[in-house]
Amino acid sequence: MEDLFLLDGKSFEDGICYVETTNLDGETNLKLKRSLEYTMDIDDDEDFDLFEAKIVCEDPNSQLYSFIGKLQIVDHEEPLGPQQILLRDSKLRNTEYIYGAVIFSGHDTKVMQNSTPPPSKRSAIEKRMDLIIYMLFFVLFLMSLLGSIALGIYTQKWTPNWWYLRPDDANFYYNPGQPLLAALFHLVTALVLYGYLIPISLYVSIEVVKVAQALFINRDLEMYYAETDTPACARTSNLNEELGQVGTILSDKTGTLTCNQMEFVKCSIAGISYGQGVTEVEIAAAQRQGKRAAPQEDSNLLIGEDSGLEKPHVKGFNFQDGRLMTNCWMQEKNALQIQLFFRILATCHTAIPEKDEDSGQISYEAESPDEGAFVVAARELGFEFSKRTQSSLVINEFDLDSGKRVTRKYNLLELLEFSSARKRMSVVVKDAEDNIFLFCKGADSVIFERLGKDGKEYKKATTAHLSCYADAGLRTLALAYRKLDTSEYETWSIEFMKAKTYVGADRDTKLDEASELIERDLILVGCTAVEDKLQRGVPQCIDKLAQAGIKIWVLTGDKLETAINIGFACSLLRQGMTQLVVSLENDEMKMAEALGNKELIGKVSQESTRQQILSAKQQVEEEEESDAAFALIIDGKALNFALGQDLKADLMDLAVKCSSVICCRVSPKQKAMITKLVKESTRTITLGVGDGANDVGMIQEAHVGVGISGVEGMQATMASDFSVAQFCYLERLLLVHGSWCYKRIALMICYFFYKNIHFGFTIFYYEVYAAFSGQAAYNDWYMSLFNVFFTSLPVIALGVLEQDVVARLKLQFPHLYQQGIKNLHFGWVRILGWMANGLASSLVVFYFTVNVLKHQAFRKGGQVTGLAVLGTTLYTCVVWTINCQLVVFTKHFTWVQHACIWGSILSWYIFLIAYGFFPPTISTTAYKIFIEVCAPSPLYWLTILLVCTAALIPSFVYKAFQNTFCPIDDQIIQEFSHMRKDRDSTWLTGVMENRTFPVNVGITAKAHQKGHSHEKKGKKASQTRLAGSSKRVSPVSSHQFEP
Repeated sequence: MEDLFLLDGKSFEDGICYVETTNLDGETNLKLKRSLEYTMDIDDDEDFDLFEAKIVCEDPNSQLYSFIGKLQIVDHEEPLGPQQILLRDSKLRNTEYIYGAVIFSGHDTKVMQNSTPPPSKRSAIEKRMDLIIYMLFFVLFLMSLLGSIALGIYTQKWTPNWWYLRPDDANFYYNPGQPLLAALFHLVTALVLYGYLIPISLYVSIEVVKVAQALFINRDLEMYYAETDTPACARTSNLNEELGQVGTILSDKTGTLTCNQMEFVKCSIAGISYGQGVTEVEIAAAQRQGKRAAPQEDSNLLIGEDSGLEKPHVKGFNFQDGRLMTNCWMQEKNALQIQLFFRILATCHTAIPEKDEDSGQISYEAESPDEGAFVVAARELGFEFSKRTQSSLVINEFDLDSGKRVTRKYNLLELLEFSSARKRMSVVVKDAEDNIFLFCKGADSVIFERLGKDGKEYKKATTAHLSCYADAGLRTLALAYRKLDTSEYETWSIEFMKAKTYVGADRDTKLDEASELIERDLILVGCTAVEDKLQRGVPQCIDKLAQAGIKIWVLTGDKLETAINIGFACSLLRQGMTQLVVSLENDEMKMAEALGNKELIGKVSQESTRQQILSAKQQVEEEEESDAAFALIIDGKALNFALGQDLKADLMDLAVKCSSVICCRVSPKQKAMITKLVKESTRTITLGVGDGANDVGMIQEAHVGVGISGVEGMQATMASDFSVAQFCYLERLLLVHGSWCYKRIALMICYFFYKNIHFGFTIFYYEVYAAFSGQAAYNDWYMSLFNVFFTSLPVIALGVLEQDVVARLKLQFPHLYQQGIKNLHFGWVRILGWMANGLASSLVVFYFTVNVLKHQAFRKGGQVTGLAVLGTTLYTCVVWTINCQLVVFTKHFTWVQHACIWGSILSWYIFLIAYGFFPPTISTTAYKIFIEVCAPSPLYWLTILLVCTAALIPSFVYKAFQNTFCPIDDQIIQEFSHMRKDRDSTWLTGVMENRTFPVNVGITAKAHQKGHSHEKKGKKASQTRLAGSSKRVSPVSSHQFEP
């Protein structure tokens, strides 16, 4: 697989071919590639064998959208650009075969230059857990060291006085003459004995829990996409809890936010708006305001007898208006302008028609989905583009005079291609009557400034319609035309040909200058409005994610205008939001490029990017309104310099202050670099989501990668950690499953540390009590089975089934997700609190048990407690306390949790009875200890009751106090849910209203901004009215407004 220089394409005239670049930029639409005029006449293999030339080009680099080089032939040189380059991983479409020459191969190809090695991922909670384990190892060593030092002191000073130990005949474990050796041996003993402080089984338990959590994600029917039979899939279980802590989402656009399905929805022709459809953005905004969005109803818009017939849906066409459909446009008073409007749509493009031999239907392959939608719309409304050659276009259209369908041929004289700098496209055509027209479509700002004095008749009305279409999230283009004199065209054609044949770095500049000579004095016809069809529920999902406090970045290979339009469509951008655009498509750069000095271009680009970023930062910092919202929009060329060491800090300072960030024309490598920069600068969990091979680097670089199982292959899905079929499923994946998994894992780990500290310190306390002799308080099997049977299942059930709030309320109150972003449940305060709880409860359990049993007769015969009884009673209190502690902190009980908690306690008694029946040589201190000693003694049961109650009281009091006087949001909602008040949605929303935070992105922000604008207008009007009135205004009693 190599990067090729296109010598000739053999399926079309003039050496063109079409490629699909899905694996490069995520776009499924076809791209046009054109060979040089010098090479396209070489027809066969023999001619290529005789062809000799030399390619001089730039060094291998990662820039997908640029190429600088030249073809040196014997007598002259030909310039090479991106139009002549076929990149590795692009696919040849609608072309039988081509001739090409290899430029770059292997790791030198641009796609390989953009590749990044897959990283190893571990969750932040696991990393912190490792740190805590290291801390516990330090505590373990410190305890052992202190115990050994204490034993050495005991051995040297007091052992000679303990005659019953026979100090005169003592071994090295407590020999008064060798205290250092005794301390050293005790250190080894203590490290083994206190080893239960380290929760080794925690890692096994976490893996079991995470696998179970992954199964719940895989089997969630709410994230199952029936159309493609695709469920959600947790491809790894290591990162479940990361889903509940995501602070920034970095998303691809095409195929991730959208379906790659552009639909012609509305248009404005001669100052009249057509199209009665309602977009998804309008529906979502209306629902948020409590209204119902519906198409306008007008009896004049109905088609008549056919209005009751439902026409099958046509891909790319979702237009509804009886005034234009079924040829009714010919009865309109502005029929000439309508005819011209659709004639422009049918001719001003680069689409290729394909006719199905069986059905006779014509379909189109276009360079962009919106261009395809325009051609389809023209066809559906009576202007069918049926054939293309390099010099002509054939249109089947209706003649106004005869009212019949006729076939017209338009000679294609010139094609002025679209570019992000020009923001427009034009064609020069000649009709059968030898009339020459310039048809132009482009961004409204570009078209409007090129209108002639007589071409602005519909400008005011069209501008108003453009504003309405933008509010509806539609992509708009303005259409204009100009009739040319033959002499004017011929004069201009000479200049344009000179520019086309010019060889030099500023060739594009000369072409633009030549285009400017003819693209002037235009006459405005109208504008189009195309819906970049979003995936189902994308605006609502983004709104919920924004309310959850998650910041969303869009990284797309699309041009700047397209990125902005989709930003409006999915509510990342809104009216009233200040757009901070950082781009190198400006006059300063054009002047530098015209000089052709590569070093100068780099310096100018660097300085221009710096000035734009610093200017934007200053604008944000000087903003006085507290509720002002900013959106940063930056293109790929500027990113090349903004991601450098000198500017990346300023870039991130600006980006974090903006509500939305959109990066356009970015390469796959830039996506990965941006993700890495956000990850390192913001210190928040990042989530990369995409659907194409060009998103793999971003997905792998992010803390969590989510692949969309779309139409662009399985590369993103295979490289991801989680996969879903639609972007909207991120809402449930993060706000429900992510939040649950985070809180479950956090509570589970904290509880694990609690129970091991509780158990381990009781062993240490007995060591203190026994003069650090190394004697264990418990039977060996008691200690071995502590983490395996008697406390393992309840904590696993907690990690799998615990719920703070049900899924419905999680989605209703997305701000609950902030607890994960702020890491409230696994911060150091929470961790150390649980450790302190374990330390305190172990003190209570040990010293209460020892002091209750110390001087009391334990059996009917008056026998006092021995080591076996003390160890069994103490262990029983530990098992009861640790399992009941879980009852205090569990918020959601199921029969499984009850079975695990009470079953674990019951299993201790079953084991004690069964183990007690083994011979004393096996059961040792546990021989019939329960049946014959503990169970018959009332003191045993009373001690368990008193000790466990005393140990649990601090936790219970803390929990009651915290829930009553300083509850967090999920506790409030849980209480209302328990009281069955959560069904009163309005009431509960009112309770939580003051606990949410304002957002600047999404449908909610758009609705709030409109309401705020109306409120400000009302206040201003009221103040103006009162200030201009000369009448005295009497105060009105407030009692008139009381209910």
